[in-house]
Amino acid sequence: MIRPRITPVAVALLLALASPFAASTAFAQPVPPSRPGTVAPDDKADNPVTPNTPQRSPAATLERLFQRLHDAATQEEAEGVARLIQRRWARSGSDTADLLMTRAQQALKDKQNELAIELLDRVISLQPDWAEAWNQRANALYLMGDAIRSMLDIGETLKREPRHYGAMMGLGMILRQQGDDKAAMKAFRKALEIYPQFDAVKKAVDSLKTDVDGRDA
Repeated sequence: MIRPRITPVAVALLLALASPFAASTAFAQPVPPSRPGTVAPDDKADNPVTPNTPQRSPAATLERLFQRLHDAATQEEAEGVARLIQRRWARSGSDTADLLMTRAQQALKDKQNELAIELLDRVISLQPDWAEAWNQRANALYLMGDAIRSMLDIGETLKREPRHYGAMMGLGMILRQQGDDKAAMKAFRKALEIYPQFDAVKKAVDSLKTDVDGRDA
């Protein structure tokens, strides 16, 4: 069977994924199912520090969470840490941008995709360095059937947050739909370097393994 050739946009994104990461390590931002008790309520990484405890910078706290995500022994533990990471990704530092993001996500839930994109355009103009704004617009564009622009926004997401496993998963999904299983597998495996317990991505890798690794063997 003849497979479509990978687009130049996808090639550029895969080259970016091939670069070393700072940490060892639907397609909307994946939100694991809520499981009570996954994360202890007194988790110091997600609560105000106590007196006499040196305060961690947001970047240092996020770095620590990514290490915990990578080292998690179980899927349940990893999902709890992923929720903490996603809470931090969801914070832009601007009340206005956060409000617009909330409205955009509601528009997506209501299947008002054009409105969601319009709102996300405004969010990005206000906070161009907010990785999650680019990721959410990539999702909206994907739902509108615009895979090329979606991949461009995935690229912008990964420029700002190279460990964004949700964006990597999204890229893999698009590449798989285009028929490039080998490139999709590369994106999925990069996501697993960051989040080894990412169940949806593990299933995607398992479903591709025979075809991809068999062809390359």
